[in-house]
Amino acid sequence: MTTKKKASPLGYAILEMAEEQHRFGIMDDATYGKITLRHFGNKVLETMQPISGEDIRAVRERENLSQAAFARYLNLTAGYVSQLERGIKRPTGPALALLNVIRRKGIVVMN
Repeated sequence: MTTKKKASPLGYAILEMAEEQHRFGIMDDATYGKITLRHFGNKVLETMQPISGEDIRAVRERENLSQAAFARYLNLTAGYVSQLERGIKRPTGPALALLNVIRRKGIVVMN
C-alpha cells in the first residue's frame, strides 16, 4: 500500500519558483517535470494551473462582479485585479489558488 505524501509549504514554494523559472526558460522541461513529479505526483494541483488575464476577466464577468467587488472576495486591491486582467501581473500563491477554485466552482465557494 502506498500513500501519497502531501506537499509542505516549502514544497509549494519550490513549485512556484520552478514554475516561474520554467516559464522564463531558465529551467528545462525535464527538470521541471522532476520537481512537480517529486512533490505532487503526475499531475500539478488544479489550484496551481496558470490563469491568463483574459480568463480572470471572464471569471469576474461570469460572476457579474466589478473589479472592486471581485478584489474584495480575493482580499486584493482593485488595482491589482486590473493588472492581472491586463496581463501586467500574473497571479501566484494564494491568489492563483483562489482564482482557480472560483474558475471551477464559482464565487459561491467564497461565501
